[in-house]
Amino acid sequence: MGVSRLDVFYRRLLLTKLFIGGWGKPEDLKRIFEFRKVIADRERCKSLVPKDYPVYINKTEEHTDCYIHDGVFISPLDHLVPGILPPEAVKARFQFIVPKRWQCNRPVCIHLAGTGDHFFWRRRTLMARPMIKEAGMASLLLENPYYGYRKPKDQRRSCLKNVSDLFVMGGALMLESSVLLHWLESEGYSPVGMTGISMGGYMSSLAVTNWPKPIPLIPCLSWSTASSVFTTGVLSKAVKWTELEKQYAINSVYEEEIINLLEYCGADSFKMTERNVKDSLMGSLEHELKLQKEVRVGPYCRPERKMETGASLWIGERCGDNVERLLSVDNTRTTSDILPSAFEANKVISGTHLVKNSRPSLHRESISFMKGVMDECTHMANFSVPVDTSLIIVLQAREDAYVPRTGVLSLQEIWPGCEVRFLNGGHISAYLFKQSIFRQAIYDAFNRFCQKYPNMV
Repeated sequence: MGVSRLDVFYRRLLLTKLFIGGWGKPEDLKRIFEFRKVIADRERCKSLVPKDYPVYINKTEEHTDCYIHDGVFISPLDHLVPGILPPEAVKARFQFIVPKRWQCNRPVCIHLAGTGDHFFWRRRTLMARPMIKEAGMASLLLENPYYGYRKPKDQRRSCLKNVSDLFVMGGALMLESSVLLHWLESEGYSPVGMTGISMGGYMSSLAVTNWPKPIPLIPCLSWSTASSVFTTGVLSKAVKWTELEKQYAINSVYEEEIINLLEYCGADSFKMTERNVKDSLMGSLEHELKLQKEVRVGPYCRPERKMETGASLWIGERCGDNVERLLSVDNTRTTSDILPSAFEANKVISGTHLVKNSRPSLHRESISFMKGVMDECTHMANFSVPVDTSLIIVLQAREDAYVPRTGVLSLQEIWPGCEVRFLNGGHISAYLFKQSIFRQAIYDAFNRFCQKYPNMV
């Protein structure tokens, strides 16, 4: 099955770049990875969020079919990892949309926001209000950190400034979802479930891994890890790789320290890839060095230094095709090429000189590092399995170019017993035209919960 042309075209409309600030501060990444070990283990983090964590409703509006409550609370992440959230994101905001008349029980679905879904209008219009009309089901819309009222002043639109921001967002949403689940339970609402579209599906999946009870989960247009989104999906073209490569080359802490904190080592792990490509990478770099020896000097080139083998490394413009190919950054390549390993970090094989800013494999090394850090914080195999996977209904587009499934573990492998429903078309067409199918999957998952756990309703 190919990829959607609409997905590819729509991505080209995105002119701003992702991660223009780079990877994020190394000390922040270290703190995030250490906290990930705690939050990924459901047993270890039972006491992180008290059941009576304070939540406040500060405004209520009455509409013809519902009440809309605006609520706030302080993100628990600010207490547990102080200073990791930007000041604007510390206060969590949500809208609670409650029907005036319940059809049966008092079901509530928490909706987490997808990429670009600022404030509440989109989810309220496309999902929450129709769900009141169709099923008498309430919706709680939580605003993501870095979005809407919680967006940092120096962030452009929806483009997260640093790679680490995505991990901070995920950790915050896991804890904030626990706050809201406890609060809804204490208020007598049941059953309660979670959903989200695209990035919201990822985040809702992460949140449910942390919840100690059976719960309906309906992730739409998301999969088992975010690593493929930013390394092989069409969004990889929007990543500012030049900045990431520069930071990776200049600051050795990324490859010498942070890479050692990455624990995930499944069948699709970047660590497994390292072992498999080591021999071929050595051979390919030796071949590239041989090409350097054969290159003819162009009119605007000058020798920067001589290597012990007699090969010259040329710096400048209009340097001949081979040198330009070796030293330029090819931003069109993705990890469909061979991923290199971090052990080749600073070396030119034929000599002892360190030429960090010019090493030919730098782009691929950065992609490999991106896959490693993304899998560390977003791969579902790195977190606890939800209590009852039969309550999970996943919706995925067959031709999704934003969330590639090739080369990564499937959710069925990680969560045995979950149901996956495939939709024809791509990511964008599914979002635009399949909202009713998303809502039906929510109703099906909630009905399944009521049949299986009647005493919990």
